[in-house]
Amino acid sequence: MNEQTLSRMRQMKLHGMVRAFLTSLESEKAESYTADQLLSILIDSEWDERYNRKMERSIKGASFRYKASIEQISFDDNRLADKNQILRLADCEFIKRKENILITGSTGVGKSYIASALGHQACALGYKILYQHTSKLFARLKMAKADGSYLKEIAKMEKQDLLIIDDFGIQPLDAQSRSSLMEIIEDRHGKTSTLFTSQVPVNKWFEVIGEQTIADAILDRIVHNAHRVELKGESLRKKRNKLHEEEQVEH
Repeated sequence: MNEQTLSRMRQMKLHGMVRAFLTSLESEKAESYTADQLLSILIDSEWDERYNRKMERSIKGASFRYKASIEQISFDDNRLADKNQILRLADCEFIKRKENILITGSTGVGKSYIASALGHQACALGYKILYQHTSKLFARLKMAKADGSYLKEIAKMEKQDLLIIDDFGIQPLDAQSRSSLMEIIEDRHGKTSTLFTSQVPVNKWFEVIGEQTIADAILDRIVHNAHRVELKGESLRKKRNKLHEEEQVEH
């Protein structure tokens, strides 16, 4: 009977139930459970299995730059990263409220890591997330214009609960990139959330975008309801390299 039950569970792809049922048989506890208890254990295990698989798919689909978590964020005093602010954002209520996040600071201070950590947290809560590096994003959209897949790319971004645009402002936008950004932001405004990271202070983004009318329209939609996280201090990468060099000298 048990083999038949396990076989049917596998055929129905109830892998969580299979694992829980095998565990109970191996521990010889199955007979001590009431029917309600055993059913509850099997359903809980299947629920956890499906939740974990869904989260793994979401994280893989998001294409994060880092495998990051809120718990591993360094709140060094020198960076002036407001721990309370980050922890408040980690509940992802900002996504429910359709609000944006702007993370700024010099290179190496952890902007992309924090963005990725918030993205992982949102995945764990069941939101659809997509990470995009700015230069690769606009290069891909230019290619998409040429091969006819542009609308598909734009629609994919519009469907995301949170779109992370990393390293914004490394170089000024040309006319085509400016137009694409306007389209992305217009599609998402008031419907979903967008997170930007940038080495450039927000008050300089006007120059990065260029063309006054479009820059005004984009910034009005981005900045209006945005949470700003400003990071300062020494580059974490440089600090890690310095520590590594010191350890090498000691050895």
